[in-house]
Amino acid sequence: MSTPQPPMPQTAAANWQAAAGPSYQGYTSPIPVVRTHLGHAIASEWTKIRSVRSTIWTLGVFVLLVIGIGLAAGALVAANASEASLSNENPLSFGFFGLLLGSMCIITLGVLTTASEYGTGMIRTTMVACPSRTRVLAAKSLVFFSVAFVTTLVSVLVVALADVALLDGARTPTGQEWLKGTLGISLYIALLGLLSLIIGSIIRHSAGAITVMIGVVLAPLVIALFMFSESLESLRQALFEYSIPNQLSVFYSNSLTETGPSGWDPLWIVLGVTAAAFAGAYALLENRDV
Repeated sequence: MSTPQPPMPQTAAANWQAAAGPSYQGYTSPIPVVRTHLGHAIASEWTKIRSVRSTIWTLGVFVLLVIGIGLAAGALVAANASEASLSNENPLSFGFFGLLLGSMCIITLGVLTTASEYGTGMIRTTMVACPSRTRVLAAKSLVFFSVAFVTTLVSVLVVALADVALLDGARTPTGQEWLKGTLGISLYIALLGLLSLIIGSIIRHSAGAITVMIGVVLAPLVIALFMFSESLESLRQALFEYSIPNQLSVFYSNSLTETGPSGWDPLWIVLGVTAAAFAGAYALLENRDV
């Protein structure tokens, strides 16, 4: 049994409180406290995207597909086509085939950037570290867009320069064609990946979001191929014109149809769709639990 302690004298308690009080007034924490901002969230997302294996694998396969297929197509044409048949060809257009397949890698990485955190539950840690959900989504979008744009631009530049050197008989691309075939197509692919990131944030399921985006890329063209009825001709034409493969070909001045988007129209289309999806994702983030 414990021995009861005698009550502390009132004067001693008062002296103890008086002595102990001032010792906390000048206390300064050794841990620096700073006001967080978007730059901190961007640094965090950059650490995430460069430290996971999925980034290395998807971007590695993307570069392999874009450069490998682009150079193979250019070399094959150079070896089998005559100079006369190449006289009106844009040598940059042979990068289309690799980009069409490589875009699947960018779509996959975009979805994984957001949806994988919901699958593993790490999104809760992210939101605790940065309670501003808008800031988290903005940081993910900026980091991913930058990575996708730079990777695409470097890849298409390599293909473009190599194909121009390989195809001696082809015409010299104009400045506008160089701009669209390098900068324009890189912006389009990066925005397509950003749209995938946003869809991943909305659906919160990696497999489901990837399936949706692959359907968005391929389904319109495939459906249009099997529309034989004359009553559906207008719908068939619209599906052809606004399908993503056709929009990609527009950047190389080689559209699959004689009507529809032209020039820089595909870039404005995907920019508008991405902005609308971003607004929807923002609204859902603010109204749904993590």
